[in-house]
Amino acid sequence: MCGRTRCTLRSDDVPRACHRSDAPTRALHMDRYRPAYNVSPGSNMPVVRREDASDNGGYVLHCMKWGLIPSFTKKTEKPDHYKMFNARSESIDEKASFRRLLPKSRCLVAVEGFYEWKKDGSKKQPYYIHFKDGRPLVFAALYDSWQNSEGETLCTFTIVTTSSSSALQWLHGIRCYYLHLKHNPRELPRVAGAIYPGCRMSHSLGHCRMPVILGSKESTDTWLSSSSSSFKSVMKPYEESDLVWYPVTPAMGKSSFDGPECIKQIQVKAEGNTSISMFFSKKGAERKDTKPEQKLSCHESVKTEPTEDLIEGAKTDELIQSQHWQVMIR
Repeated sequence: MCGRTRCTLRSDDVPRACHRSDAPTRALHMDRYRPAYNVSPGSNMPVVRREDASDNGGYVLHCMKWGLIPSFTKKTEKPDHYKMFNARSESIDEKASFRRLLPKSRCLVAVEGFYEWKKDGSKKQPYYIHFKDGRPLVFAALYDSWQNSEGETLCTFTIVTTSSSSALQWLHGIRCYYLHLKHNPRELPRVAGAIYPGCRMSHSLGHCRMPVILGSKESTDTWLSSSSSSFKSVMKPYEESDLVWYPVTPAMGKSSFDGPECIKQIQVKAEGNTSISMFFSKKGAERKDTKPEQKLSCHESVKTEPTEDLIEGAKTDELIQSQHWQVMIR
């Protein structure tokens, strides 16, 4: 899932970040935009959308609230921006709240990075995820407008999510590893080599989600174009190696905590032996060429008797034995 981002872009930089070379035909409600390092649902953010249903009408730079309020919501109802701040790509054309928006209400959201939390026992450690070269990330999104009982119009959007990339599976717990290996069995030896006897790691099932990142002009054009019939092709995990991450202060878990301290890298002490989460986090550190090497903590013991949810569709004879992960996938 994606429930916290950093958006400190200047208004003028947003169209360029979304690969728009020409100026917007209009800028709506941009006076409401407040750049912030810790942006949560309910906040106003700049969105790039089409001017009209045609592809020849240009585009609009429109400040909207994050967290979709469908147009069919009762006018007397109090808006809840946490209900639909994300839309799952796998079911986006099945749910009425999103399906009707696909033809004409696709839009782009530009940010510098986003945050995800890794659960280690009772603790949650946030990580800041961004492009290695510092360029903005562009998310696929959908927008809608709703009118309340007083006749006021509220424009809102939701960020489209997909399954986590292979590089970010470690962040969401052991179930993500299993799901990844089930569909990528050739990677089993590489992952198995990262586990050692006595390893302590998170057993959280996690959400296994990430925002749909549109990493090129072609993908943003495809998503924004009303005439494109292949927009579903861009709703996939971002697998390029230029997406990196590092741990940040848990204080930014509070939406009121803001400022450069939100993205300041911290050291996370490891407890026990090397874990599979450390194995994947090293990949992120190597991509960023960060020194000293990041050591990530993990607190919950791996069970040799995996849960039913974890083993669904597969059989595990022994999870850890002499530095091997023996998994048989049916």
